[in-house]
Amino acid sequence: MAFQSPVGSPFDCLLIDLDDTLYPGNTGIGPALRRNIDEFLVARFGLAADKAAALRADLFRSHGSTLAGLIALGHDVHPDEYHSYVHGRLPYDMITADPQLAVALQSMPQRKILFTNSDRAHMKRSLERLGVDEACFDGVVCFETMNPHLFGEDAEGEKGEAADVDRPAVVLKPSVHAFVTALRVAGTNPRRTLFLDDSERNIAAGKALGLRTALVGKRARSKEADYALETIGGLRRAIPEIWGADGELQPDHNVEKNKSMRADLDAVIQPTSIQA
Repeated sequence: MAFQSPVGSPFDCLLIDLDDTLYPGNTGIGPALRRNIDEFLVARFGLAADKAAALRADLFRSHGSTLAGLIALGHDVHPDEYHSYVHGRLPYDMITADPQLAVALQSMPQRKILFTNSDRAHMKRSLERLGVDEACFDGVVCFETMNPHLFGEDAEGEKGEAADVDRPAVVLKPSVHAFVTALRVAGTNPRRTLFLDDSERNIAAGKALGLRTALVGKRARSKEADYALETIGGLRRAIPEIWGADGELQPDHNVEKNKSMRADLDAVIQPTSIQA
């Protein structure tokens, strides 16, 4: 899909999260997901309910997700088994159609990459419920895109070599490996890329790598967020620069702190096409 940034816009690309970003965080999907994860741990490992809930919380803090933690600890859990249980039982009817979101996405002239830790099946069902055509996006980076090695596919390292020893067993935001994958798909300059996400941890990681950042679902900006908006519906008011309106970006007060990380990122990102 061809694109051309409007005159006056500082952005060539938008990296957009899915869950609790494209649809509100109060839909009830989040609590249902946590219940499903707890039930999976009870059914799969015979844990008591309270132990399952505690393990879920601990693995999220230490590894970014329950699945990532289980695999890192050596448990033989295939992603398809896990996702079919915890996502397959979600009450997707809680996500309501948002025609204005579809119109807003189509009106953005920049490249748009959907960037989610969720698996492809969940992504498709969520977009269908929202009434958003996947074709609105120029690319998708999801669990399968970031973790081909878990599905018997070859995974290259960030410089076209074998995966490095520091690469986590499961790649998810906020790891640098996840952002490298997304920016390779985007094929654009990180400094002219806007990253929208509901997680302050993910926003901090994106900011450290030189992206401009928008925290969704919050009234106030976090330290690393350039923008904040309560819902994705407020995007045009919060960030009119997307459409080329005049306006200056917030200054980056962490230039020196982030310089080396940005240099490393620039060194490994090459504009390539990754089918998602």
